[in-house]
Amino acid sequence: MMKIDVLTLFPEMFSGVLGQSILHKAAEKSAVSYGVINFRDYADNKHNSVDDYPYGGGAGMVLMPQPIFDAVDDLKAKATSGKTRVILLCPQGERYDQRKAEELAKEDHLIFICGHYEGYDERIREHVVTDEISIGDYVLTGGELGAMVVIDSIVRLLPEVLGNEESHMKDSFSTGLLEHPHYTRPADFRSWKVPEVLLSGNHKLIEEWRNKEALRRTLVRRPDLFEKIELTKSQQKWLEEVKKEYE
Repeated sequence: MMKIDVLTLFPEMFSGVLGQSILHKAAEKSAVSYGVINFRDYADNKHNSVDDYPYGGGAGMVLMPQPIFDAVDDLKAKATSGKTRVILLCPQGERYDQRKAEELAKEDHLIFICGHYEGYDERIREHVVTDEISIGDYVLTGGELGAMVVIDSIVRLLPEVLGNEESHMKDSFSTGLLEHPHYTRPADFRSWKVPEVLLSGNHKLIEEWRNKEALRRTLVRRPDLFEKIELTKSQQKWLEEVKKEYE
């Protein structure tokens, strides 16, 4: 079972997210357990302060190292696994993607640090954190929303969390391509019809159509993704066919 701990100044923000839908069901299935900890509880000063003015001056406040260090040490000591990944949510971090989600989903224990204010004491980055993650090139008021996004993307990959184990295997980005279109009943809705091939029952043709449509969607919306993947000979052939349609 994976253990996920979150260090935050606003633990109440997580109750709705972790207590609903797939994330809640994953905990019920014992695929994951969550701990949401207010790291202010680890402050060793009489005012329970976790931030202070930056040395050298400047705008804003900086999170002090002591509460974070002590909280992480405590959580590691309580962990049943010997290996822990400590993840800092930060706009300076590595751009998050599906491959990172798949990598983290293989771990036993994850600790997320959600910061606020102007930033972190640099010693937190240097001596506590194993991964720095950014969910995009923008700045949020804190790391909580970023942590929720990352946790959701990881937990859905854990064994037996999704009803169908193949559900996530063809997700957008899991294969390197964007996912093909989906259709359901009715077959004719307001004169917009489901592609005939999907009604044919010919699984080989359906799979070929899905591959082509994934290539088409990637070509139109995210052609940059082709630089990161190696296509099979069949995919290369289908991609050339798709490209000719736009000539």
